[in-house]
Amino acid sequence: MHLLEEKAAVATGPAAGLRNFAQEHKSDAGYLDVAANGRGEEKGLLMLRALRRVPHAGPRVVEVGPGGGAAVAYLAAQLGGDTAPARGVRLTLIEAPGVVSRSLQAAMQQFARVGDCELRHGFAQDIAALLPEPVDVISASALMHEVYSYGGGYSGLHTMIRTLPRVLAPGGCFAYRDVYAVDGPTLHERVTQSYHSRAWLLFLRLFTPQYLAEGTHPYHHAEDELVARQNSRIVDVAALDPDTSAVISAPIGLFREIQRHFITFRDHVWRSGALGVVPELDGDLAADWIDFRGGHKRVHFRLDADAAWLPRPHRMMLPAMSEPYAGHRTIDSDIFDMVTDVALLAFLNAVESGDSTCRQVWETWLLREGRETYAYLTLDQLLTAFVEHSAAAGTDTVLLPVQAGDIDRVNRHYYNRFLKQLPNPLRDAKQLVLFANVPRADVAGMRAALDALAARCGKPSLARMYRAITKGDNS
Repeated sequence: MHLLEEKAAVATGPAAGLRNFAQEHKSDAGYLDVAANGRGEEKGLLMLRALRRVPHAGPRVVEVGPGGGAAVAYLAAQLGGDTAPARGVRLTLIEAPGVVSRSLQAAMQQFARVGDCELRHGFAQDIAALLPEPVDVISASALMHEVYSYGGGYSGLHTMIRTLPRVLAPGGCFAYRDVYAVDGPTLHERVTQSYHSRAWLLFLRLFTPQYLAEGTHPYHHAEDELVARQNSRIVDVAALDPDTSAVISAPIGLFREIQRHFITFRDHVWRSGALGVVPELDGDLAADWIDFRGGHKRVHFRLDADAAWLPRPHRMMLPAMSEPYAGHRTIDSDIFDMVTDVALLAFLNAVESGDSTCRQVWETWLLREGRETYAYLTLDQLLTAFVEHSAAAGTDTVLLPVQAGDIDRVNRHYYNRFLKQLPNPLRDAKQLVLFANVPRADVAGMRAALDALAARCGKPSLARMYRAITKGDNS
């Protein structure tokens, strides 16, 4: 999602904006058209479900931050095959000024066959001005974590939640998709994890001090301190020895952040070609599954002769372990992970030693992803925040999931398989919630919503929600 970034630079001041946000890297065509253009079915699933609840013809739908248009293309395909929910859908896409994606343009042309589609440029935090009349459905992927990371932390997040009921029609829906946090009451719960992989230890040494110093995150309390031990002695995380196992105590949310960032870093380096491979990222070759639920597949790639920085044994290993296939090469994903784990270690060593090629790849990733906080709220906290702050919007409506199926989680099987190499892996997944803008006068709707929430939230949170709904504020 790319809407918030220039706005954040304005809202938080030039120095903070330059430090926290990289418009150029987030808007790069390769990132939009490839790296940020997957999971169309997952992104469009809640949109389609929301559309089926709109009782009138010509429903007005908004997608905030369409990126490469994966959800637009999915929705077009579904509406083209099922006329019941189509009924002349009017789709508005909101994207940041200057952000252009060829794949989005193609998706818009596809959607034009089943409904109206327009692209408006603006910033997510200005959505009330961009939508002159209430709409029926708003969909956003990664909107909330980007608001948190670049738009003022929790204050910006809560302001955005209070804005949504004002731009949604009563009974309208907000389809939310973001990174799943963790099971548990709070991200500040202290846990202990151990790390043995040299690549992970070196990543911890390079990334964690920078993230804690410069990222927008909630881990500022005394009890949030990260404590690392090697050979039973406390060591600074910036001085971790990658040749010695480490035992680290920290908030569980911080471990989730480190783990998630390692995954995005690994993918970025792979896609960059720095590890000597150019992956096949489109079509059937990108999803050549051996066991989908087990996360096991074949990886298709081409060798990149320009990765001259890699030591010769690493450049020889992938050709030796892979097989030719229709003009490129293929390799079992388990073997690929083992081979590239060694290459990642070499890459991180090269970053530390000042290799210009590797340093540029690292800095590009760090600018684009390294300061974002993904898992900033548990599900209980997320649902409570939406109820409390939407109830304070002054619309006499509240954002609530009204059915048990409106709250879902989609596991990342491929990444969870990869994370099994960690002694204490935290599940990687996407969190999906379909919020309805329920009028307070809709007693049946409110009761159904509270029943859905009761299975997901603790009693203290339910009490806070009830107070907000009945009093209309969160005081």
